[in-house]
Amino acid sequence: MYKILKGKNMKATIEKISSEIEALKLGAERLKAMSDDIPALNRNLVRVLASIKMLELNFVEPFQK
Repeated sequence: MYKILKGKNMKATIEKISSEIEALKLGAERLKAMSDDIPALNRNLVRVLASIKMLELNFVEPFQK
């Protein structure tokens, strides 16, 4: 089901993915800061940020240990 990453390639891949997750988070946070006058956008960004948090918990944090 999951391909196990090995060696040097694993670290580089994890760093790239972590960087992309962080970029998603920053973009969503910037949009949320502008969404006060647009309730539908605000609600959707809350959900997007929750999904990004799950990515962090399930992918980024386990590899930081």
